[in-house]
Amino acid sequence: MTYIAYVMAAVGAYALGCSNMAFYLSKLHKVDFRGGGSGNLGASNATILMGWKAGILVAIHDAGKALLAVLLANLFFPALPNVGAVAGTAAVLGHIFPAPLKFRGGKGFASYVGMTLALNWKFALVVLGIVILVTVITDYIVVGTTTTVVLVPGYLGWAHHSFLLAGILLIGTLVILYKHRENFVRMANGTEIGLRSAAKGERRIKKG
Repeated sequence: MTYIAYVMAAVGAYALGCSNMAFYLSKLHKVDFRGGGSGNLGASNATILMGWKAGILVAIHDAGKALLAVLLANLFFPALPNVGAVAGTAAVLGHIFPAPLKFRGGKGFASYVGMTLALNWKFALVVLGIVILVTVITDYIVVGTTTTVVLVPGYLGWAHHSFLLAGILLIGTLVILYKHRENFVRMANGTEIGLRSAAKGERRIKKG
């Protein structure tokens, strides 16, 4: 029965994670997210292709759905250890691999942050501060992303004295790092769009 509850929490969270604001905006404004920027349906690409307002809207939505997934899992299954982490990771995977969008979503960073906020908001705020600093210094969002997803499972696993918790969160970490591999290749080639370039409006917009 316990396993069924975990499965229910994970499936529900995955379904919640499949909601994609970048996709909704792409249809509303007829902007081809697949053909421009990083080619992903996420907050970073929304910023590159449509500006900061769109990027913030997508980020809030993506973070919010993972945060909600964790809160709902803890509400409905309060006796299950680490059920929040299971649900949060499932929501992140739903964002990255959404079945309704042929398993091609975003890269999961905003959702990962939302999950972290629900699991430990004080630590999440500290991490966000670190991420902002690292991103501004390096000019690349992907560096801040990498810093976050590496710190979270390590710290929360240590804080809760749980290798299992760290292992659950590490699933999301590894998938996000894999999804960002092309960003590091572009950084090495000098073709990755930096934060300051995006702020100046150097976007690759393709309408369709």
